[in-house]
Amino acid sequence: MKKNTNLQAFDNSWYHPGRGVFARSLWFVFEVILESWLPGSMWRRMLLNAFGAEIGKRVVIKPRVRIKYPWRLTIGENSWIGEGVWIDNLGDVNIGANCCLSQGAMLLCGNHNYKKSGFDLMVGDITLEEGVWIGARALVCPGIHCGSHSILYAQSTATKNLEARKIYSGNPAQFVREREMES
Repeated sequence: MKKNTNLQAFDNSWYHPGRGVFARSLWFVFEVILESWLPGSMWRRMLLNAFGAEIGKRVVIKPRVRIKYPWRLTIGENSWIGEGVWIDNLGDVNIGANCCLSQGAMLLCGNHNYKKSGFDLMVGDITLEEGVWIGARALVCPGIHCGSHSILYAQSTATKNLEARKIYSGNPAQFVREREMES
């Protein structure tokens, strides 16, 4: 007999985001400020740092950025986070120096196991090494490691690790060509 999905059986009580209920509640209030009217990257960086994020120097964070848990986020120097980026970091997200997340890109650390009737939560960390570029409206799935200076084209989905200095496109993303850089 085949089993069916039973969402009533869903149980993620094993998952702990790393801070207590008060800190998470306070962040959800302040995240509205981060998403909306807060002027300038400096103020956004300060707010994220106050909630435990590690943000490098000269990081640009545009408006309408959503970050689930700042205490699970590290961003290296000179990186850019574009408008409408969503970092759903149920796991740790490490963004290296000189990375670019274009408008509407998503880094999703959580997913569900469709093979389990209870639709169990699965969590995986995401790492973007130095110089990675995630294109507009592209998606990086849980547990993905993007090698140094790799590129994920706009509206592509990374379901497997991206090798250093390679360009990927599509859903699922496939290798397109080597990334060559001029000085």
